[in-house]
Amino acid sequence: MTFEVHAQGAVHVFDCFACAIHRMAPVCEHCRAPIVNQGVEADGRWYCCAHCAREEGKAGVADRV
Repeated sequence: MTFEVHAQGAVHVFDCFACAIHRMAPVCEHCRAPIVNQGVEADGRWYCCAHCAREEGKAGVADRV
């Protein structure tokens, strides 16, 4: 069984969630890891965590735990 993901005008067909996550997840601007959880946005750029955002010079970014 397959399912479709409609995003930004394109249709992607997958047979498992792991494949969909691998293809569709945004990528951290610092370490290039796929962002599977909430991530951190700073100045319009996405990071997997506050540490990576700070490493890229984004001040005032904190993890919310």
